[in-house]
Amino acid sequence: MASIALKPNVQFGVVPTHIKFVGGLVPDENGRLPRGDDGQLLSLVELAHLQDLSAVGINCAQVPLFPGVDSGDMDELLNGIKALGMAPHIIMMVAGGNPMDPADEDDVAPALINGLKVAQQHGVEHVSSTSFEEWMKPGSQSLTGDAFDAAVAQLVKLHTRVCREADVIGSCVKAWHFEFLRGIEFQTFTDVAKAWSFVKAANETFGHPFFKVLVDAAHCGDSNLSMEENAAVIREMGEADGFSMFHASAKTTRGCLSTDDGWIGNLLTACAGTGKLEIVLVELFHHEDPALEGLRAADPRHGIDTTDGRTYSETVCDGLANVAHRLNNLVTRGIMPQ
Repeated sequence: MASIALKPNVQFGVVPTHIKFVGGLVPDENGRLPRGDDGQLLSLVELAHLQDLSAVGINCAQVPLFPGVDSGDMDELLNGIKALGMAPHIIMMVAGGNPMDPADEDDVAPALINGLKVAQQHGVEHVSSTSFEEWMKPGSQSLTGDAFDAAVAQLVKLHTRVCREADVIGSCVKAWHFEFLRGIEFQTFTDVAKAWSFVKAANETFGHPFFKVLVDAAHCGDSNLSMEENAAVIREMGEADGFSMFHASAKTTRGCLSTDDGWIGNLLTACAGTGKLEIVLVELFHHEDPALEGLRAADPRHGIDTTDGRTYSETVCDGLANVAHRLNNLVTRGIMPQ
């Protein structure tokens, strides 16, 4: 039973990536989501388990939506999250092309349009994606100067088109959050300033701040920007309503939050100080997830078991308690509104 009462009025929850993408979250060749021997969706079983185990209440969960997933399974997942008393948030996964390349626009757009439609069907208010560029694309080069500006322009064109075709403006969807990734995973959109360049341009085109940057402490920590440089961009985004979601995740290891080297505390404080923080999610990855083998090979610091004798569920709950105390004390110190 929860024993930590959360002081700030924020949505607080998890991204259940610790159950592994392969075998936990990714659909099979028939589009069916992983289930246990009892027939229950593994992601729902874990979310219920975390609720029972956590010392702090969990009122939201962010789950991926993969192209080709069985619609009935996705309905069951989102409805199941609601039945647990949590608000569902969707991460729209993309495939089939490079979002920065005009030649791939028609290949990339359908998955995003479908994701927005699924969100509307289920009353989902917050969607997110990493649809800046292709993940772990061999031979990719970092774009700078005019090439970077052209990439931003194409991303604005793609994502505003997707919103129009999905008729999302004025719907239940309040915001679309964009998550940049670390170098190795991405080559160009690898820090919060570059992500903000796109989001700012997209919002200028739309005329209101529908698009937002997802501030992930892990990716910020693995970028080339210092803590203060990240915090400065966060403050700028806050003034322009350019963010509202935060991932509490440890840089490089993506494991126990005790391995984050101060990034979560520093950037959570920066986000809270803007008054615009609405959603805080704890996110850990399993150190043996087959889906992340390429990342482990590229950076051996990633595939480390940081559970220290705990189960992954227990490690996530320790992270939830840690971040809850941080949020409560940000309120106590007058940095964050109650």
